Amino acid sequence: MPELCTPGETLRILDKYGIRARKRYGQNFLIDANVVHAIVAAAGIGPDDCVLEIGPGIGSMTGILASAARSVVAVEIDESLKDVLAETLAGHGNVEVIWNDVLKLDMKELADRCGCGRPLKCVANLPYYVTTPILMQLLAERGCFDSITIMVQKEVADRICASPGSKDYGALTLAVDYYCRPEKVLDVQPSCFIPRPGVVSSVLNLKAFGAPPVKADERFLFAVIRASFNQRRKTLVNGVMNGLTVDGRRLQVPRAAVENALQTIGQPAAVRGENLSLGQFAAFSEELRRSL
Repeated sequence: MPELCTPGETLRILDKYGIRARKRYGQNFLIDANVVHAIVAAAGIGPDDCVLEIGPGIGSMTGILASAARSVVAVEIDESLKDVLAETLAGHGNVEVIWNDVLKLDMKELADRCGCGRPLKCVANLPYYVTTPILMQLLAERGCFDSITIMVQKEVADRICASPGSKDYGALTLAVDYYCRPEKVLDVQPSCFIPRPGVVSSVLNLKAFGAPPVKADERFLFAVIRASFNQRRKTLVNGVMNGLTVDGRRLQVPRAAVENALQTIGQPAAVRGENLSLGQFAAFSEELRRSL
């Protein structure tokens, strides 16, 4: 079968099965073979690797992944694509398709069953409307994934790769930095999809850390980060005083405790959350936790 990731072959398959992109699933079918091969190359797929693909669609990338990897597990929520994938993946005996919402899957069970004793490599063209929930689910399953290569809206990619002090820097940046090292691979123009999305996309490769890069109580650290960015115009002191919630419980935080913790790590009381690195947040959160 010819490569699916071309305009002509994609349209042929879609017309044959009467398939139309579903907005409810955020579907945009990739039709640029160069982009598909760049994604697979960035993922570093080898013959010993087991790959989790999220959102195979009509299988444009799945077959290429299957040719490079030991096995592929493709998770697809849209069951109207069953006949399509039965045809396009017919020549690949090392592909398993799971018809489900990826957010409902037990990632540890999946990795243990399909990983061949190794962490999985994940490749995903994530629907824009559920990018963050899916990404955070994948990242939080430490040990399940060696790397995650994803296509997301460029605006989200810019936030993930942002530096402290920039307008895009925020809680998402810090959460990703806690779990992995992100690298932008390439930008993908709307003309590379059918139908064309209204935004530019970006491909990121996220290399998972074996252990957190900072020492801190994880739940308390993320609670502090969330509170610090709830209202970006507020100082970190005000954000933490008025919005620190841990395990569903709002904590009463004295101003002096926050200011003293900042002073201990060498930061002024007027600092904003966007100015602190992950390491500084970890040091601050530990100082604050010990004082409460």
